[in-house]
Amino acid sequence: MTTRTATAAARATVYGYPRQGRNRELKNAIEGYWKGRVTADALRTTAAGLRRANWRELADAGIGEVPTGDFSYYDHVLDTTVMVGAIPERHRAAVDADALDGYFAMARGTQDVAPLEMTKWFDTNYHYLVPELGPDTVFTADSTKQVAELREALDLGPAARPVLVGPVTYLLLSKPAPGVAADFDPLTLLDRLLPVYTEVLADLRAAGAEWVQLDEPALVQDRTPAELNAAARAYRDLGAPADRPKLLVASYFGRLGDALPVLAKAPVDGLALDFTDAAAANLDALAAVGGLPGKRLVAGVVNGRNIWVDDLEKSLATLGTLLGLADRVDVAASCSLLHVPLDAALERDIDPQILRWLAFARQKTAEIATLAKGLAHGTATITAELAVNRAALSSRATSPLTRDPAVRARAAAVTDADSRRSQPYAARSAAQRAHLGLPLLPTTTIGSFPQTAELRTARADLRAGRIDTSGYEERVKHEIRDVIAFQEKTGLDVLVHGEPERNDMVQYFAEQLTGYLATHHGWVQSYGTRYVRPPVLAGDISRPEPMTVRWTSYAQSLSDRPVKGMLTGPVTMLAWSFVRDDQPLGDTARQVALALRDEVNDLETSGTSVIQVDEPALRETLPLRAADHAAYLDWATEAFRLTTAGVRPDTQIHTHMCYAEFGDIVQAIDDLDADVISLEAARSHMQVARELAGHGYPREAGPGVYDIHSPRVPSADEAAALLRTGLKAIPAERLWVNPDCGLKTRGWPETRSSLENLVAAARTVRGELGPA
Repeated sequence: MTTRTATAAARATVYGYPRQGRNRELKNAIEGYWKGRVTADALRTTAAGLRRANWRELADAGIGEVPTGDFSYYDHVLDTTVMVGAIPERHRAAVDADALDGYFAMARGTQDVAPLEMTKWFDTNYHYLVPELGPDTVFTADSTKQVAELREALDLGPAARPVLVGPVTYLLLSKPAPGVAADFDPLTLLDRLLPVYTEVLADLRAAGAEWVQLDEPALVQDRTPAELNAAARAYRDLGAPADRPKLLVASYFGRLGDALPVLAKAPVDGLALDFTDAAAANLDALAAVGGLPGKRLVAGVVNGRNIWVDDLEKSLATLGTLLGLADRVDVAASCSLLHVPLDAALERDIDPQILRWLAFARQKTAEIATLAKGLAHGTATITAELAVNRAALSSRATSPLTRDPAVRARAAAVTDADSRRSQPYAARSAAQRAHLGLPLLPTTTIGSFPQTAELRTARADLRAGRIDTSGYEERVKHEIRDVIAFQEKTGLDVLVHGEPERNDMVQYFAEQLTGYLATHHGWVQSYGTRYVRPPVLAGDISRPEPMTVRWTSYAQSLSDRPVKGMLTGPVTMLAWSFVRDDQPLGDTARQVALALRDEVNDLETSGTSVIQVDEPALRETLPLRAADHAAYLDWATEAFRLTTAGVRPDTQIHTHMCYAEFGDIVQAIDDLDADVISLEAARSHMQVARELAGHGYPREAGPGVYDIHSPRVPSADEAAALLRTGLKAIPAERLWVNPDCGLKTRGWPETRSSLENLVAAARTVRGELGPA
């Protein structure tokens, strides 16, 4: 096959690139700045060096137009808040005094001022800072960052395209500011916001921008006619000025649906669309509206969210079909490469035969460049690349790693009864109260405790061979003893062992399950300076031996109070991994659930009476279109129940979720049939408690009273006030007291103080309630 040449030679581009550097230099510089070891100028120098390295790397790989403005010290939505001047009033003084410190105060808070709320970026594990807006919000343009980074890139030589969060998505992702009526719609501020965007676009044009990309991923969700009309109005106004740069409106993460004809008709110069399997409908929809005559189409054919090599011939076929639908067709990934690790070539411990199945950001840019070359000059020019690609795809399809007949037979034999507890919640609750003997408003934590320098050193020493396994395990035991002793002294009711042996809540389990691959350098940003290494789920899953029983049993031997067993749930094991794409997600979830079921049963047999199976990703993985929700939630909730349903009635099953919009999945939370759920609630001021009450949620819940993603220590009075708010929605006999999330990323001094205040708050409110 030889594809015909596009009207203009196809150009390779990307929407964004990993920010951290090969050795997470950005993380180290920012955290050094927070601790006073790195100056502001040194931080800026490090950041500028990383930006230049990214642009050179992209240009050298054949990317003909590099993105600017995608680089961030913390979050690109927070950068947009700064760009449009929507600084919350409580942060105004800090921003005015020092822009950099004020920026971090919005992200992390200070001891005196709470940060912005944080939640998931669509259905990814990236967290963004939620803008807070109200009827009195005044927008003012500040294009300093965007202009400076564009000029940096242009000085290096490559064509550069600034990337901004679009105005409609920015408003749709916002929430009413504290004190503003809950029914306030930030989208009503669109006409006030558009002149600011017009000013920023003019500044970028003056600085040399030919094209500017405006990201509107919110339009791939279900949108009302009013919201679609707002999008039409936005791009009518932004497209009007004669001196503006060319506008490329980008969507990703799915099909545009009713928004596609709106954008196709808008007076903009190009659209960037997702054409991966998840958004295949975009091709038919684009043809149905007559294509984009006279406009540019950027075709996202390489999956920007997963790490498998692209099927180049399939992508070329898609691109060939698109050639007749636009004036020019350029090639890109489906979304920013922020969501994948930097470079698979850095991995030294993965079998070379398996490594060639993987494409991280650097490999994806090479794929994009190859596709652009083949599209522009014919497939004969990329014969060698296509042969290598076919061999990699064949190797993966025929590998014995991907199929285990015993695992598949067990999954096929599952019945509905396997995912149902033996008794209803009311009977279980009575049995658990009698067995555990907990007070009113029981206190606990979510699971992890701070990972000390001594523990990290021991882990590094074990990897380097400086200590043996027994020496490392003594260090772990020491940490567990300290954590148990602290919790007993503080007065917590249900204890945890602190998870000192765990590097990550998903990776720890992945390394002990068949079918998973672990990376050493596969870091991906989760939020701010928090990076994770998602494991690669490559084949069928089973559990060769117990994974947590030993350490949980050891912790329980140190205390008469119940110690929770801690597991990561099947949906989160998928969502926070790079999951296989060669079978339905529900099938993979069932395999993981059966492996975890074995662990749950072994924990119970060993004497563990409280077992927590975390599912923070349940909402995150919810499809973006409502029509797809039911099928997903059906297999997701079944997988959780399959994990937990085999225990006795008096064994208490907990689950945990954080940093998501829980109102969308309250019924699914109910369908999990967990005995206790803990949820993020501090930054959202107990919103989730009200949502649970509105649904009539019948089981126990612990809406968090301590925001662990901020270094500030909440006072006992503050925690008590949140508890009283929670009690307005959840009866005292069903309300737990806990932090928002695990404490792994926090330091011991703030952890001690915060948990002491949490316990004091629970005691105060118990006293106000009177005898149980």
